[in-house]
Amino acid sequence: MIVAMLAPAFLVLMVVSAVAALRVKDLLSAVTIFGAFSFFSAAFFVVQDALDVAFTEAAVGAVMTTVFFVCAIRRTTRRVR
Repeated sequence: MIVAMLAPAFLVLMVVSAVAALRVKDLLSAVTIFGAFSFFSAAFFVVQDALDVAFTEAAVGAVMTTVFFVCAIRRTTRRVR
């Protein structure tokens, strides 16, 4: 019962974080919010009992992609003009 109520909450958090990532001007903040989006996506997959997909999303989306983006931002400018 409680699990069924969590799915819409994670979907709302995903939409809010996606919009926030698009609206910020600071690239590092956008990458951090994108990592939160991936975390919420992985949590949504856990609620849906897709543990293999959730593990992959957490490993690739929330960790590896965020680390690669942060490394790329450190080599370039941080702010959008």
